[in-house]
Amino acid sequence: MEIDRLVDTARARAGSDDFGEDTWQEGLEVLVGSLTTEAALNEVGEAVVSDQIVGYLVNRLEVERWYARHPEIDEQEIVAPLFGLGLPRTGSTALSFLLALDPSRRCLRNWEANAPCPPPETATEHTDPRIADAQAVIDLTNQMYPDFAGMLPSSATGPQECLVVMALDFRSQLFMGMTPVPRYGAWLLDCDMAPTYRYHRRVLKLLQWRCPPRRWWLKSPAHMPSIDALDAVYPDARFVMTHRDVAKVLPSVCALFDTFSSTVSERHDPDGIGARNVEQWHRALERLIDFRDRDNDHRFHDVSFAAVQRDPLAEVTKLYAELGDELDDGTRQRMQDWWAASSQQRSGPRGHRAETYGLDPAAVRERFAFYHDRFDVPVEDSAGEGERS
Repeated sequence: MEIDRLVDTARARAGSDDFGEDTWQEGLEVLVGSLTTEAALNEVGEAVVSDQIVGYLVNRLEVERWYARHPEIDEQEIVAPLFGLGLPRTGSTALSFLLALDPSRRCLRNWEANAPCPPPETATEHTDPRIADAQAVIDLTNQMYPDFAGMLPSSATGPQECLVVMALDFRSQLFMGMTPVPRYGAWLLDCDMAPTYRYHRRVLKLLQWRCPPRRWWLKSPAHMPSIDALDAVYPDARFVMTHRDVAKVLPSVCALFDTFSSTVSERHDPDGIGARNVEQWHRALERLIDFRDRDNDHRFHDVSFAAVQRDPLAEVTKLYAELGDELDDGTRQRMQDWWAASSQQRSGPRGHRAETYGLDPAAVRERFAFYHDRFDVPVEDSAGEGERS
């Protein structure tokens, strides 16, 4: 995999060579180096990952072309966005789908995250041909990864994580989730994420330009280790943080990583997946708690995984009350209908064990005691509450 060839392919496909600020090269270089030396990509993996990288480069080129033609886009303001945080597999995706049903808030929709240009327009936002394209990608993904549909809710018109937009600057946990790239993951934990959030904001401005509303609801567990950089770009942001027993979370996260990498890589390293996830999320939570302790706790609303599973609408109602928002009857009904209809899709994978990834539940809970104690996170029994996303 050669960087020059990837970049030249993107330029030819986009018919442009303006990538904007020179902030994307370092991440791409580290990523490709890690893919080359560590990922052990098979033939399918080489094709999939190469095409993915070219796709992000093309999207960046197209974003910059729209800004060049319409510099007034930069006059858009992103005001008080609401970010979903918390560990993966804590119900954050299901909660994100619920909040995305409120027409007064703007979520990052799957189809526009994957192809932000041309920027969406209100008149065609529900009939845009990219919706069908996004659904085709979801269908293909579910064919390639048969267990994926049971791991995370997915919809062409539903919310997408910020990881996809952050990938345009090649500083994104998205790449770590699909193939083993330990060196890239280590670099990502300590690199400067401010350029990525500036580009994230640049894309949001483009998306809302011709397609309001402008009150953003955004989400990704990956924001936790880079919370200070996020705050520097979005100083008026507020946060929703989901919580769950880490000993239940980590095996489920590892199973998700394992599912992706097993299709594209010849390298099978379950113990490595376990160790890397322990380190990654331990440091993420440490940084997040430190941020909250620096007079930012009032900006957070905490949500228990178990409480959402028992009564999701009650938890959403509490959140709205704290935000000072109104939960109207129509939105409430849409949330209830989605929760009932998506029960099977939210069931998650079954049968994975902590031991598969070299994890001991008691040792995990001891290492993450600082988190459990701080947020009074209950220990789940062996059956837990299901492996919902």
